[in-house]
Amino acid sequence: MIYQLTKDATVEEMEAAGLGSNYAIRDGALFPSDANGVPWTSAYIQAHADPITDLHEDMAAEQKARSTYEHLLKLTDDPGLKDTLKFLWEREVVHYQRFGEALRIVEEYQQSKKVF
Repeated sequence: MIYQLTKDATVEEMEAAGLGSNYAIRDGALFPSDANGVPWTSAYIQAHADPITDLHEDMAAEQKARSTYEHLLKLTDDPGLKDTLKFLWEREVVHYQRFGEALRIVEEYQQSKKVF
């Protein structure tokens, strides 16, 4: 989406959009960061080696992404971008459902009687 939205942008348009410093450092290259410009770090990945905890964390991440796509949809009137965001929104919903199914399976397994 970033490349799609900035593909033919002039330097002046990049500056007007608040992307002048990004252009100066990276031209049109992507740089993973949040909406405030804070760079992505692997510290954002949560893992606890407990499948129940990790699946809840995964489900929460999907819900946060879904919410973000809803907010982004409100910020644009570009039909192509809206279609892309709607697809990504739907994907987050499906991911959330699949993680929920996995959580149910893990909980059932952990509660089942084990015979050795």
